[in-house]
Amino acid sequence: MEQIKTSFDFEKPLAELVQQIEKVKQVADKTKVDMSATLAELEDKLGQTQKTLYSNLTGWQKVQMSRHAERPQTLDYISMICDDFIEMHGDRTVGDDKAIIGGFATIDGQTVMVIGHQKGKNTKERQYRNFGMANPEGYRKALRLMRLAEKFNKPVISFIDTMGAYPGLEAEERGQGEAIARNLLEMSVLKVPIICFVVGEGASGGALGIGIGDKVYMLEHTWYSVISPESCSSILWRSWDYKEKAAECLKLTSDDMFKNKLIDGIIKEPLGGAHQNPEQMAGTIKKQILDDLKVLTKEKTEKMITARIDKFCAMGVVVEG
Repeated sequence: MEQIKTSFDFEKPLAELVQQIEKVKQVADKTKVDMSATLAELEDKLGQTQKTLYSNLTGWQKVQMSRHAERPQTLDYISMICDDFIEMHGDRTVGDDKAIIGGFATIDGQTVMVIGHQKGKNTKERQYRNFGMANPEGYRKALRLMRLAEKFNKPVISFIDTMGAYPGLEAEERGQGEAIARNLLEMSVLKVPIICFVVGEGASGGALGIGIGDKVYMLEHTWYSVISPESCSSILWRSWDYKEKAAECLKLTSDDMFKNKLIDGIIKEPLGGAHQNPEQMAGTIKKQILDDLKVLTKEKTEKMITARIDKFCAMGVVVEG
């Protein structure tokens, strides 16, 4: 029970129960009185409160969960899922964008290309990684690696976790929009299987730039949308004060996305979120990857690409005037 980590206001009932359990344990140690019945009752209450709380999170609360400081990121998943990893750098044009990482790895002896956003865990890392907000060279690096995977007929695994593509002037000057659009086009017709996971935040084109896949999954407490709740609130209400309302209106949770047939499935998280048990979370993702690869690697290339294109074309209708 001591390992339960609480960080948000809505988790206060859990923190209070954990404190009560600790006090009862301390009293039992000092007085040598049998408090097992009281402990069992409190621990049962804690378990029930956890289940109720985390199964009824609002859109904004899920956004908060996706941003938890201890939530596993791409490099964490690579270290827990892959047997080895050879990181590859640079887009061969401008430079090496640290916000997107990628390289060949093996999962249970099967070689794959892993690509994902990396935010960083502390202030120094976040500055180094530009808070996971990629420049055009990041998306061009990702595309270079995907083409390399295609050349050697290796599947692509994508981990999405970004607040959005970097919106700076220099990024626009180097063709941010074109770089993302190029990735959408190329990923649509890539001749190898692509499996995508939204493991944290999935904001706008920054997420979609590595998010076209045969299978696209969201972890339970993540979000995927054209805009963040704060930005939406600032545009519609000229203030961030309505971010909770914006989160509900955007329908950005995994449940909403699955209901609207925009993703292929929801990956269940450990009780309390992925940060409570990263190893368990990684194991669940690894199983999903291996299960999907068994099916996708047996499909004919033309059929796989057609199904991928049809899936995304079915998400909306464009009427040319």
